[in-house]
Amino acid sequence: MKIDVQLTRLGLFDARVPRYTSYPTAPHFAGGVTGQDFTSWIEAIPEGSAISLYLHVPFCRRLCWFCACRTQGTTSDDPVIAYARTLHAEIALLARHLPRGTTLSRLHWGGGTPTMLPADEIRRLSEAIFAVAPMAPGGEFSVEIDPNEVDDARLDALAESGMNRASIGVQDFDPEIQATIGREQSYELTLRVAEAIRARGIGSLNADILYGLPHQTPQRIADSVQKLLTLSPDRVALYGYAHVPWMSRRQQMIPSDAMPTPEERLRLYETAQQLFAWDGYREIGIDHFARPEDGLAVAQRLGRLKRNFQGYTDDTAPALIGLGASSISRFPQGYAQNASATAAHTQAIRDGRFSTHRGHRFAGEDLLRGRIIEALMCDFRVDRAELLRDFDTTPERVDTLFSSAAAGFEDMVRIENGVFTIPTKGRPLTRMIARAFDAYDQTKAQHSAAV
Repeated sequence: MKIDVQLTRLGLFDARVPRYTSYPTAPHFAGGVTGQDFTSWIEAIPEGSAISLYLHVPFCRRLCWFCACRTQGTTSDDPVIAYARTLHAEIALLARHLPRGTTLSRLHWGGGTPTMLPADEIRRLSEAIFAVAPMAPGGEFSVEIDPNEVDDARLDALAESGMNRASIGVQDFDPEIQATIGREQSYELTLRVAEAIRARGIGSLNADILYGLPHQTPQRIADSVQKLLTLSPDRVALYGYAHVPWMSRRQQMIPSDAMPTPEERLRLYETAQQLFAWDGYREIGIDHFARPEDGLAVAQRLGRLKRNFQGYTDDTAPALIGLGASSISRFPQGYAQNASATAAHTQAIRDGRFSTHRGHRFAGEDLLRGRIIEALMCDFRVDRAELLRDFDTTPERVDTLFSSAAAGFEDMVRIENGVFTIPTKGRPLTRMIARAFDAYDQTKAQHSAAV
């Protein structure tokens, strides 16, 4: 328990910090980035480049209470089909500006629930995308699949369209926890869908599971993890549930008095962590686990692990373009986010323009600090020599950043021979240590718990 005393003293159990899937983080995006900027950044992509493409479907058949994403519920397919027409128009608009020879290193459909799209629409959308930018050799087409909202016809359409990685949201298999968070999904159904995915020759399977849920105990999360392991996922994201009812009104349906304490959250994470390790998974960054042969584990071994809005990735494409309402794009020049409201996004596309309404243009030390934060989140270390090689800075400036960030973290960080390292015992503090390199004001943003 000595380590817990130190973690308590350093503020882990009280802190709220960003997840650092971008730098600066999305709350610091502003209105200075326009559709014209977005267009010019697309056109600046070198011809023949491989890029990433993200397609957002913000609809769900039923809104889960735990989710804080921008989604909308619908019992009818009509809004989904209408939205798909907007996506086709947006893809056509993108085609007018995308440089020749562009291919896709990654294509990801997320949401919401992309599998709400009818089977014929899945085929039409994928055909429209690949007509604009085909998959690059070794490219990856992944889709988030809700076992409650998928059938054989849609799985057939996805497989025939080239999906080669599927992602299943699990959250937790305990019936009481599922009822409390508004996400009922049996183990038996999840297993059937996983088997159906494998039967169609889709070689890679991801799964998401949450710790820190109401009524969760070490015994309950151990049971859920052991059931999850029977699905043999290649990659698992073990996310901490962010209980932010002041930001997400639907989370007000979840009783706050049933939530585990921060100290209990750490025990829940450690319980799941041990089970994944015992089953042969490699720990990837702060919240992912992967089979040793999975692309994430390979990227980690080679020092090529990256972090983006989908979490950890082995994709090294210099540009990520987001399609659909609220999607965020990343370019070497900065970030651009589409209008969050579906109506506003649709109207912009109907007017023949991108719906970009805010973002961030990189300036000052953004890229330097962003790379330091990403390196710590991915590798728990950052080398001064690499920073001097890749950025216009000086040894003195890097040393100042290192020493300033290390102050106050005691022996939870080390600086030796120009390398800033977070040792194993300090890794629960990783997001807090990363925040020490963040130059932006964190007092106005409502972030999730540090553990």
